[in-house]
Amino acid sequence: MSIDELCAIISYNLKVMEIIIESPRETIIGLARKIGYRPMGVSDDEYNMVRPLSRNGYPRFHIYAKKNERGDFVFNLHLDQKSSSYHGSTAHSGEYEGDLVEREAERIQNIIRN
Repeated sequence: MSIDELCAIISYNLKVMEIIIESPRETIIGLARKIGYRPMGVSDDEYNMVRPLSRNGYPRFHIYAKKNERGDFVFNLHLDQKSSSYHGSTAHSGEYEGDLVEREAERIQNIIRN
């Protein structure tokens, strides 16, 4: 792997708010409900779940969750500001860092700890 490829991977990973739940005692769906998220579906063993912040559905917190090779849950969190612009597209205005995303990650971790 070249140094440029490695830097690209590191840069990408820094933009993802990742929460790791070690040795979970619940299912991903059970944990999603516990933290106030609504399951939206599963694709390739990756769960899609959201927590809307308004009645119209946006903005909303969005988590993609999966189980890693050790059995831990890995939650990738971001904030969707609006829905995708084009029908059939999954592109959106997502925020992967910042105060709101950090506070939501803290909220989730506090619920899981208790």
